Amino acid sequence: LRTLLLPAEHRRPGRRRRGSALLDIEDAGRWSLLTAPPPPLSDSGRRTDQSEETTEYIARVLLRRYGVVFRKLLTREPDWLPPWYQLLRVYRRLEARGEIRGGRFVAGFSGEQYALAEAVPMLRAVRRKPKIEQLISVSAADPLNLVGVVTPGARVPAFTGNRVLYRDGVPVAVHIGGKTEFLVDVPDKEAWNARNALIRGPAQASNTAH
Repeated sequence: LRTLLLPAEHRRPGRRRRGSALLDIEDAGRWSLLTAPPPPLSDSGRRTDQSEETTEYIARVLLRRYGVVFRKLLTREPDWLPPWYQLLRVYRRLEARGEIRGGRFVAGFSGEQYALAEAVPMLRAVRRKPKIEQLISVSAADPLNLVGVVTPGARVPAFTGNRVLYRDGVPVAVHIGGKTEFLVDVPDKEAWNARNALIRGPAQASNTAH
C-alpha cells in the first residue's frame, strides 16, 4: 500500500536499496492481514492451544486465501498457525453445517481437502479454459509462490528479489539470486520474451503475452 500511494516518479524497477525512498512496486505481494494471537495461559502459566474461536477465524482466512485448503498447501505458512489437526476439526464442523465442501479437489495430494462452495466450479472452469499463453510474473514473497509446494521441484525462497513466472497458471521459470532458470522446455524464440517478462514484472509480463 505504501508503494501504491507514492507518486509514479518515486517508484522504480529493480531491487530496493536499504534506506531508499524509492520502492519497487513489483515486489509488492497480495497478503491477508492475519496477526498472530497469543495463546491463552493455563493455570500453571504455560501456553495452551489456541481457542476454538481463534482457530475457526484462521481456518476461514485460509479458505478465503486459497479457495481449497489441504495440509501440504500450508507448508509456507507461519509456524504459529494452529496445528493441522485443530484446523481439521473446524473444517469437519463447517462441512457438517454445509458451509464448505469436503472431497478430493486437487490431484496428487493425500489427506483431507476442503473448499469454499464457489471454488469448486471455478476450478472446473480453469481446467476447461483454453490456453492463451499468458505470462504473469510475481515476487517470490507473494502467496502465489507455491513452487515446490504444490508443484514438483525445489522451492523458491520467499525473498522479494526472487521472482516466479507463470504461463497460463503453470510455473515455467524462476529468477533466484540474479540467475534465471527455466522449469520447462522453452523454445529459443520464446525464451527471450519469457526471461524479459520474468525480470520486468507483472505489467510487462501481461503485455508480452499479447
